[in-house]
Parts: sequence; C-alpha cells; structure tokens
Amino acid sequence: MLILGAGWTSTFLIPLLQSSKISYAATTTTGRGDTIKFRFDPSSDDLGPYRNLPAASTVLITFPLKGTGQSKQLVERYNSTHSTPPDSNVTTPNWIQLGATTIYTNSGWNDHKSPYDKHNDRAIAEDELLSLRGTSSTVLNLAGLYDDEGRNPRKWVPRVAKTKSDVYGKQALHLIHGADVARALVAVHSHFDKVAKQRWILTDLWVYDWWGLLMGWGGKLEDGTDARQAVIECMQKDSTKALPRPTDSLGRVVSSIDFWVAVGAWPGRGRVT
Repeated sequence: MLILGAGWTSTFLIPLLQSSKISYAATTTTGRGDTIKFRFDPSSDDLGPYRNLPAASTVLITFPLKGTGQSKQLVERYNSTHSTPPDSNVTTPNWIQLGATTIYTNSGWNDHKSPYDKHNDRAIAEDELLSLRGTSSTVLNLAGLYDDEGRNPRKWVPRVAKTKSDVYGKQALHLIHGADVARALVAVHSHFDKVAKQRWILTDLWVYDWWGLLMGWGGKLEDGTDARQAVIECMQKDSTKALPRPTDSLGRVVSSIDFWVAVGAWPGRGRVT
C-alpha cells in the first residue's frame, strides 16, 4: 500500500499494516521520518516527484482532491511513470480516496446509495476518480474522526455548544475512531473487488444524539450554563420524554452497515460514551 499523505490516519494505519505484514510506503510534503517527499501540485507538469514513488497494488489518497481534473491528473501521472511490461506481475493499482460524509445533506436516513451534493468540490473530484476508465477505485466518505487524545469528542463541546441555543440545535453526531479507519482500509486493500467503483459511508455504526452525549458528560457551557440543565430545558421545550431521541428527530442520519458487510469486517472500538 502506498499512502499519499501520511498524516493523522497513518498513525493508526501503519501499525496495523506492520502487524498484518502488509508492505507499505508513505509520503509527506517534507519527507520527514521514513517517508518519501511528495506534494501533489496540479499546476506543475514535473513528473519527477511521481517517479520517486514506488509501485503499489493499492494507492491511498488521504488529502482532498477538488473539482474537475485533479483526480485524472494524479492517476495518469502516477501510471505514466509506473508503466509495467507485459511479462510483469505488477498490476495497475487500486485507488482509495478518503472523503467526508458532509456531502450527504438530505434529512433522514442516508446510505452509500443516497443522493449527495454533486456540486461539492470534493464530491466532483471523487466522482471523477470513480469514473476513470481502466482505473479500479473506491471512495470512503468518513464520519467525524476521533481518537482518545487530541480528537476526543468531549473536547469539541466548547466549540459546538457554547449556549443553550446551540444545544437546542444539536441533533445527530456520527463518528469513526482512527483505529477503525485503519481496519476499514486494510479490509478494502484485501477485498477491493467488493467495493470497487462505488463510494461508501464509514462510521462506527452508531448514531449519537448530541443531547444524550451532553447529558452523560455534564460540565459547563461557555456561557456558564450547566450542560445537563440546558439539555433538560431543551427536552421540555420539545416534549422529549427520554434520551436518546428517536432517529427521526435527529435530522440527517447516515448508515455504514453496507460497507462493513461488503468487506466482511466490523468496527472494533465500541462506541463513544
């Protein structure tokens, strides 16, 4: 596997690749550590950076490609510098693009076959990748990424729920732990034929109710209001009898079960509490 852009995701993915005995290489813009220096520059015609990349059976793109042309350019430049002779056992790589579930904007349930915002710059680039002739590719639209440290969802509260009015507007939250992103990527690498030419939603299979999370976590909002008191008052305002609220009260909700079934894997980190 070639990881284009060894950032946060790679801190979970690389250890799993190592323990799974899957060979890999990774790039960063600076070439720090054991990575290869590479920066995708759609305005440059220089093929030198591509020639420095190794041949791979799976290429993972972790950075966003946007609009028309960038996906085609990246794939064509990599392929043109990694042509294989007829007697070679090296094949054209499979491509994975990481995206975001924010392209799904419809209220109610959304799965990987649901309508999405086709005018979104990232969605345009993802669609281009999926449509490239002779290219095997897939897109994983990720829910909110979290870990047990800097990206702990509890730390998001001061940013997203400063007042009781903010709390009242909070509905569903969808998450995926970095370790489960890694599990998903290894599963895709091993069973690419099950997911090729499609986009998929990736969550930990839970739909979280922000009110339920805030009730469990407690604490103070930025304006000094007790978080649990704010939730209780919001529940009274909406005549909500218990938490979590039913999914039909949570606005946009997404399902990823189709993905996990397709690759024969499942999330391993449980749920946020």
